[in-house]
Amino acid sequence: MVSAAKATDDGGATARQVFTSRLKGRPLVDSDGLLIGRVSNVVLLPLVGNEPPRALGLVVALRRRSIFVGFGRVGELSLDGAHLLGGTVDLDPFTQRTGEIMASELYGRHAAGGIVVDVAIVRSDPRPGWEVSAVAIRRGLVLRARSPEIVPWQDARELFDAGPLTEQLTSLREMEPADLAAAVGQMPAARRGQLAAALDDEELADLLEELPEQDQVRLLDSLELERSADVVEEMQPDDAADLLAEMPAEQRERLLLAMRSVQADELRRLLRYDAKTAGGLMTSQPIVFTPDTPVAEVLARVRDKTQPATLAAQVYVCEPPAMTPTGLYLGSVGFQRLLRRAPSTSIGECVEARLFVRPEMPERELAARLAAYNLMGVAVCDSDGRLLGAVTVDDVLDRLLPVDWRAGGTETR
Repeated sequence: MVSAAKATDDGGATARQVFTSRLKGRPLVDSDGLLIGRVSNVVLLPLVGNEPPRALGLVVALRRRSIFVGFGRVGELSLDGAHLLGGTVDLDPFTQRTGEIMASELYGRHAAGGIVVDVAIVRSDPRPGWEVSAVAIRRGLVLRARSPEIVPWQDARELFDAGPLTEQLTSLREMEPADLAAAVGQMPAARRGQLAAALDDEELADLLEELPEQDQVRLLDSLELERSADVVEEMQPDDAADLLAEMPAEQRERLLLAMRSVQADELRRLLRYDAKTAGGLMTSQPIVFTPDTPVAEVLARVRDKTQPATLAAQVYVCEPPAMTPTGLYLGSVGFQRLLRRAPSTSIGECVEARLFVRPEMPERELAARLAAYNLMGVAVCDSDGRLLGAVTVDDVLDRLLPVDWRAGGTETR
């Protein structure tokens, strides 16, 4: 069986353990019971301090590819398999990140005086998610086919000890980007370089967006040119343009030439604006729709977890084309207003206001405009009324705060 009750000293039972090897081949089904794919592995994290190793999620085989489904999306693990809580799954191919451990990699390893045959996980308490609870060890000769002994994970902790760098990387990955940037800012240059090499491109891009520009440049200098280009392509365009503006012209041009042409052209356009203006602060990738788009489609895009929350708070309606620079800008809509409208309503009927600013507006005047109208973001348009981009309130705050605000500004109270 897949699950087994975990006995307590007083004869009761706590959460049910799930043995990872027995999940292999089990179906992952959606909330309607329809098959999505079949489980092929379980992703674990190494030790951080004395806490049990965490279980991140499932690797699921789906039509000749493997995808990752985090345990936050899984409502139940049972003999029947895994049951999705609802919604959609990310179909991007699964890639094992530095530090992550596949449960199957532990089978056959020596630990606790025997051979590992299985690893058990259990729902964690009080923190949400799943964690490693026990390890199944076979002792003696395999030919005797003795039943394995179930031992606490602490008896085989060496399986999950990946070294100080990986342990630090694991703990850093659980931080909010701003807290991560503060922690990285206090590290020696050598350790920063090690972490940069261990993070994947998207993670490193998130980190760079929270660091002061000078620290961003130093960190990129520790990478090869092609890796630097890949990381910058993952950044938000406004943050990437700010970073490139801090580089010497020759270094900036080398990096732009190493990037894909579409992204490079977009950044060249942003770099034309003075850094202390609306054009210098704006992102060229706000969420834009044509007026005939139904509200249901807009909300689906807003719910996309890859969209930054500040950008998803407000969408912009324009005549085609919907890529900046767009057709005529028609106005903006906050997502809360969309929640009150019927899904079939066209977004053009929901437009709240056509307020916009010019790209040359100074940053302080822009900040005053946002405050006066209680805006989360504002459109930036050219003289022909085409949408060039949008400025969000977090970018204005980031520019107006002191340069060293991150050093003491991320502590919660």
